[in-house]
Amino acid sequence: MAGLVNALLIAAVVVVVIVRQFRARPIDTGRRWWLLPVILAVVALREPGILDAHHRTESALLLGTEMLVGLGTGAAWAWTTRVWTEPDGVVWTKSTKASAAVWFVGIAVRVGLVALSALAGVHQDSSALMLGLAVTLLVRAGILVWRAQSLPSAPPAGGPTRAYGDGMARVTRKEGV
Repeated sequence: MAGLVNALLIAAVVVVVIVRQFRARPIDTGRRWWLLPVILAVVALREPGILDAHHRTESALLLGTEMLVGLGTGAAWAWTTRVWTEPDGVVWTKSTKASAAVWFVGIAVRVGLVALSALAGVHQDSSALMLGLAVTLLVRAGILVWRAQSLPSAPPAGGPTRAYGDGMARVTRKEGV
């Protein structure tokens, strides 16, 4: 039953996160941006079946690969997200079409990992997927907060900064890195 609850929790978090990210919304660099990923990680790590007892090495390799996929997906998602400062100094974010592509590729790779583990006879618990999602959200939020903090408090006349794959036609200012 815990696997079903974890699967429903993962699906709910993914739907909420994806829907929220494709709407322009202010980012608050002072809030606890790390809290949701930490809660997901704690819930995932409390499960005893995160590693297959009969295939510890293979299971650990698959879990490590899941963490790397989460790291890559979170970083790519953050860098394909548009970040800009309004004249009142509030920093806003909105995911782009490239961000959606990152999500689809990340999901496809995760499905491939689940298929690979099934072919190898390794039991991958839903907690591994939840831990990968936690890594994705933590990396994305961390990079976005860092990008938001590196922006000047008010933009020159340019508007939003470009994100990779962003189809904006107007010239915009670049973030200070």
